[in-house]
Amino acid sequence: MPTRAGFVVSKAVGGAVVRNAVRRRLRHLVRDRLSDLPAGSTLVVRALPGADQLSYVRLGADLDAALAAARTARRAGRRSR
Repeated sequence: MPTRAGFVVSKAVGGAVVRNAVRRRLRHLVRDRLSDLPAGSTLVVRALPGADQLSYVRLGADLDAALAAARTARRAGRRSR
């Protein structure tokens, strides 16, 4: 099963043009990071209001931080079982 990603960009982020721009930026950032995820993973990225104001570098850093937090939570969940 391939690793895949989905995006949630609500109207709170902005109008259709803004939402699509944010989605394109996120898609490009995620594409480079998909190979780092376990095979068969499903990643859902939710853009928060204000995402359209972030620089590309900051958006990438926030995505990296979220992925690192998810990995940490996943490892902690495995230890507690």
